[in-house]
Amino acid sequence: MDNAVFRTRDLTKIYRTGEVEVRALNGVDSELYEGEMTVLLGPSGSGKSTYLNIVGGLDRPTSGTVHFKDRELTAYSERKLTLYRRDHVGFVFQFYNLIPSLTAWENVALVTEVARDPMTPDEALALVDLGDRMTHFPAQLSGGEQQRVAIARAIAKQPEVLLCDEPTGALDSKTGILVLEALAKINDELGTTTAIITHNAAIQEIAHRVISFIDGKISQVQVNETRIKPAEVVW
Repeated sequence: MDNAVFRTRDLTKIYRTGEVEVRALNGVDSELYEGEMTVLLGPSGSGKSTYLNIVGGLDRPTSGTVHFKDRELTAYSERKLTLYRRDHVGFVFQFYNLIPSLTAWENVALVTEVARDPMTPDEALALVDLGDRMTHFPAQLSGGEQQRVAIARAIAKQPEVLLCDEPTGALDSKTGILVLEALAKINDELGTTTAIITHNAAIQEIAHRVISFIDGKISQVQVNETRIKPAEVVW
């Protein structure tokens, strides 16, 4: 396949504390493809979050290269990385990071005001089925609704890539399925390349591909010939 959005080669990340050396990533070669939903699976400390942070431009590798399409991210200055994150990448984290004093609509509007070609907050919230909750403050929303606001905020700038780090980690299974349904809908309807970090093996069945990490390396890449719907996930 030649439609890789991300391509990494010999990607290595080493953290040092005094004489202690931890290899969070140890020579990772990988591709993430256009329009694909990929699950990054593995236990805590396996390297999957470090990998996502590097391809998302939030961190730099110790060595190796990352290409975003035909551009080498590892050669970017800090300013160019900032513009890359602003213009091309949406992030969703385990914790919602909403501003408590702003409504759902206003939280999403913060992103649309600085994006190059955004959708409206109304459109983004409708995509995650929160059109009737736009005027509510975070404290008036459930955990799942807050996470869907965070997803709406991430997609409102119409990013090419959506990177999600344990987006259902703080949610119960019923609420988590609603969040997965929102992510699958965005992937299907907008064609947004989506990568989801999880330690929950059940979630892998909704993905086009599953990349398993262990000890800073990719241990397996699995193609799902038959994906299931989020509502069919057994937690």
